[in-house]
Amino acid sequence: MSKQTLVTLDLEGVLVPEIWIAVAEKTGIEALRRTTRDEPDYDRLMQGRLDILAEHGLGLPDIQEVIATLSPLPGAAAFLEQLRARTQVIILSDTFEEFAQPLMRQLGWPSIFCHRLLCDPAGRLSGYRLRQPNQKQAAVAAFKGLNYKVIAAGDSFNDTTMLAEADVGFFFHAPENIRAQFPQFRAFDEYADLRCSIEEQL
Repeated sequence: MSKQTLVTLDLEGVLVPEIWIAVAEKTGIEALRRTTRDEPDYDRLMQGRLDILAEHGLGLPDIQEVIATLSPLPGAAAFLEQLRARTQVIILSDTFEEFAQPLMRQLGWPSIFCHRLLCDPAGRLSGYRLRQPNQKQAAVAAFKGLNYKVIAAGDSFNDTTMLAEADVGFFFHAPENIRAQFPQFRAFDEYADLRCSIEEQL
C-alpha cells in the first residue's frame, strides 16, 4: 500500500511576492531588498533588517501597511486550490505570523508554520522568536516520522534543507545561482508544470 502524501510549500517567492522587497520599494531603503535568495544565514539577514528598521524609525505597522497592498502571485490561489483538492498542503515559511495573516486570507486560509516577531505596544520591533531552528527541515522530518510521503517546493537557500529532507523536492521560481548550486532539484517556473510534477508523485 502506498503512503499518504503531504505537500510542503515555501510562501514568499512561491505563492506571494517577497514581503521585504515590497517594503524596500515602498520605503526606498535599498538594503531591505536582501532576502534568503541572497543570504543563506537567516539570523544574520533578520538582524540586519531589524537594525535597518530601527535606524529609519520603522516598525510593525509600517510593514503591515505594505503587506495590506499585496496579493498572491498570478495563478497562485488557483494552483493551491487545485493542489489541496488532491492532497494535504502545509506552508512552511520563515515569515512571521504578524505578516502572514492577510495573505493567508487571500489564499483560502491554508495551514502555515512560521515564526513570531517581538515588538512593544507602539509596534517597534525588538527581535524575533524562531518557532525552532531550521524549522522547515524539522517539520518535514516530523511528517515523515508520521509515515507521510513528503513532496516539497521552494525557491531560496533556506528551502534547500527542506527539499533535501523531503522524499521529493522541487525548486519553483528559484534564481539561477541557487539552481546552479543545487542541480539535484528539478526547477520550474510555471504553476501548471509544478502541479503536474507533484501530482505524478501522489
